[in-house]
Amino acid sequence: MRDRSQEVPELMRAEPRDRTCHGGDVDPDGPARPVLWLCAGIAALAGIAAVLGLLQQGGSGPFPAETVRGQVVELSGRGLYRYDTVFTAAGSRGTDLVTLVAGIPLLVGSAVGSWRGSARSGLVLLGTLGYFLYVYAGYALGAIAYNELFLLYVVLFSAALYAFVLVCAAFFRQDPAGLFPAGTPRRGPAALMFASAVVLLVVWGAPLVSAALAGTSPAGLGPYSTEFTEALDLAVITPAAVWAGVLILHRDPRGYLIAVSLLVLEILLAPLIIAQTVLQLRAGAAFTPPEIIGPMAGFVVLAVAAAAVLVAILRHVPAAAPRPGRAAHSRTGGSP
Repeated sequence: MRDRSQEVPELMRAEPRDRTCHGGDVDPDGPARPVLWLCAGIAALAGIAAVLGLLQQGGSGPFPAETVRGQVVELSGRGLYRYDTVFTAAGSRGTDLVTLVAGIPLLVGSAVGSWRGSARSGLVLLGTLGYFLYVYAGYALGAIAYNELFLLYVVLFSAALYAFVLVCAAFFRQDPAGLFPAGTPRRGPAALMFASAVVLLVVWGAPLVSAALAGTSPAGLGPYSTEFTEALDLAVITPAAVWAGVLILHRDPRGYLIAVSLLVLEILLAPLIIAQTVLQLRAGAAFTPPEIIGPMAGFVVLAVAAAAVLVAILRHVPAAAPRPGRAAHSRTGGSP
């Protein structure tokens, strides 16, 4: 009779993800199914939030209001964003428009592709979830004034956060070196990451430093208590971009995972800025021609560069791989 005592240590030494349950009680797909359900929930709820943000127009119109700092600002007075400034309300509707026509389709498409086993779709899904996390973290934490959809924003923020973490953790578990082989470009992606960090430091950091030195509040603060977008970009996005660039230059494949999540966000920023600017102009916001053309042209250039780098990276990624979150099957007892 074969001595099975020698087999037990091998099973105990196996990685947790390589163990299977022969009783059929454990879903071999691991957390992949929760990710799929989270993405479906995000798509449905974000669609509701975006449609209400765009279509709800009730109210008497713009009215002046005095801030706690004694400044007078003009609030929108209409729709879901009636307690936001005219500038912010129009910008938020631009965000809702891009979320509806670009963000949600991209989320659904990449989630389905990832579920079917495409590693490239899984990476795009990671970046798309980063976009939803970015948008609804802002809506929930103070980038806009409180409105009746606040709890919905909190749910979307939470769902996007945990879906992003699950997908990211799954890729880290599945050996990123296998996703990004030796020929994957390094200098272009790293250079774009460093350039993105510098742009954020200059665009957001310089005005904040100037205001701090002058002892005043930032020019665009208005009735809000903090500059949430600036804080998020400087505290999270900028260090992430620098870290990604450093890791990529050191041939660490984890840098590509961070970079991909930022590249998708950068690509979506171009239509976001264009939609926001157009709706702000329609709402009566005053811009000089350079203020209109400069940001739109700059973000289009950034988006084109990000798209080119993303395509260059994805071309080297194997077309098929285990779904993000899917546990690897055991070679001895798992399904093929």
